[in-house]
Amino acid sequence: MHIQHYGAEHLPHRPFYRHLYFWVLLAIVAGALIGHFFPQTGEAMKPLGDGFIKLVKMIIAPVIFLTIVTGLAGMGSLKGVGSVVSKAFGYFLFFSTLALIVGLIVANVVQPGAGMNIDPASLDNSAVASYAEKAHETTITGFLMAIIPTTVVSALTQGDILQVLFVSILTGVSCILIGEQAKPFVNLCEAGSAVMFKMVAVLMKAAPVGAFGAFAFTIGKYGIASVINLAMLVGTFYVTSLIFVLGILGAVCALNGFSIFKLIRYLKAELLLVLGTSSSESALPNLMQKMERAGCDRPVVGLVVPTGYSFNLDGTNIYMTLAALFIAQATNIDLSLGEQLLLLLVAMLSSKGAAGITGAGFITLAATLSVVPSVPVAGMALILGVDRFMSECRSLTNFIGNAVACVVVSRWEGRLDTEQLHKVLGGHELHLHHHAQEDNKPA
Repeated sequence: MHIQHYGAEHLPHRPFYRHLYFWVLLAIVAGALIGHFFPQTGEAMKPLGDGFIKLVKMIIAPVIFLTIVTGLAGMGSLKGVGSVVSKAFGYFLFFSTLALIVGLIVANVVQPGAGMNIDPASLDNSAVASYAEKAHETTITGFLMAIIPTTVVSALTQGDILQVLFVSILTGVSCILIGEQAKPFVNLCEAGSAVMFKMVAVLMKAAPVGAFGAFAFTIGKYGIASVINLAMLVGTFYVTSLIFVLGILGAVCALNGFSIFKLIRYLKAELLLVLGTSSSESALPNLMQKMERAGCDRPVVGLVVPTGYSFNLDGTNIYMTLAALFIAQATNIDLSLGEQLLLLLVAMLSSKGAAGITGAGFITLAATLSVVPSVPVAGMALILGVDRFMSECRSLTNFIGNAVACVVVSRWEGRLDTEQLHKVLGGHELHLHHHAQEDNKPA
């Protein structure tokens, strides 16, 4: 896939009502109103949100596979692949750990659970039993079993991102080793990639419907009132995530020569989609496309973004340590510094081991709490009701974190078109045209 530049005269400015983000925002507002005033109707809208997310997940595996294979083949050497992977994982490890530490510090300073005086014996363990049972999957053995597919084809048909990554990288590396002989296969993947991204453009026209259904269901089922009881926890989490994104990630962006605010503006349609569906996966194909349009080299985008979706979960990590200490504070359990450091260490390991597991945030929290016996795993029942409202913030933070990672690693690799990045982040994306996608707009 190639990026071509055209003058603005070829692509006239479109009115706001023809942009995807406008319709997604309108759908979120409409969904919230329906869910609040007609909760039963709101709950009934769930299939619309689930259906849209399923549509997007349907194409994630082929998009990742085709992008990685063509990207790696284009690199031409294994040295370049190793360099990108090592820098990406170094970035992921540092900032994921930093997110855990930030959550721990904020929980100790703000103490959102203090004064709740919950008796651990009164908690309903059955509500979180299923999550606790899955906690064993976060071990290294569970991780290895999760990453290796049954067959090469099953990785693509089952849609597990880790397995798709594993097969894609193996295929791309094999293409590099074969060299010229692999060119027909790579050309086929190039053509397939163009088809998949055109399909993304078609499916995105249904994004407002999906956002409407998902948001109407969330408000209809859980209600705004359910947040009030745990407002301190929810508010602390949102503010902490905001500080992390604008403060820490903002500083990273500034040090690398671009603005976090401009990046957020550039990704506004995708961020609204993530907000509406509570799923960062719903915007994964568009993120990959937009990062390439912003001047990031395709091989780097293909490796960093999908891998980051499993290993660079800043929002989830903030949530884990913050929620763990909230439960301890709410049940009047005083954790020593040693226990808190143990909690941090286990969270670091379990958050990596849980990569690719459905409901990873809650499952890794169960795995982490199970290692500190003094904190009851049943305490997770306290936050079960508002977890859905925090999942939006987790997804948004994870999404922005991966966008920043992609630009930064591209720059470190010398594979970033800085002029293109500034042009696009400056609001001149209309100068760009992707041969596999038209700008998203409602039909």
